[in-house]
Amino acid sequence: MNHRLHLRFEQLEHATTRLLQSVAALGDKARQAPGPGQWSAVQVVQHLVVAETGIGQYMEKKLLQADALAKAGVGSILKSWLLRALLRLPFTRFKAPAQLTQLTPATIPPLPELQAEWEAVRRRLERLLNEYPGNLLDRAIFKHPRSGMLTIYQTLDFMLDHVLHHQKQVERIAKAVA
Repeated sequence: MNHRLHLRFEQLEHATTRLLQSVAALGDKARQAPGPGQWSAVQVVQHLVVAETGIGQYMEKKLLQADALAKAGVGSILKSWLLRALLRLPFTRFKAPAQLTQLTPATIPPLPELQAEWEAVRRRLERLLNEYPGNLLDRAIFKHPRSGMLTIYQTLDFMLDHVLHHQKQVERIAKAVA
């Protein structure tokens, strides 16, 4: 894995560990929604697992057609930066993309099961990054539903910001169910 990818991956791992610790600290209240139509902390974890599963599968599919990957342009940089800024604003909320909502199972597994699934998804991502071709680092590999095509670096930045965004949500949920 190249050094820049490794640093981003390590940040993602750290943020994920912190989020999972926050959810686990809630005990039985981790499954309690703070209000009607709102997610519980465990549902937040489930959302992140489903999202990262989809991201990994999309990138694996795109890598099979590596010759067809276009170079990312200035627009990709600007859109990625805007997405990162919006995810970091306090109390910014987004509706989960319809495609992701369709992929989310109706039943919510227990937290340990979600943690094990997330760990497997993350190890698959790590393998992908370890084998990632250096000549594709500037290529658009993932299509974000709102910001469009992203490079592998931008995708990892999004994944980190996505976890951090939901860490804030878990903190709000913890206050509400306490």
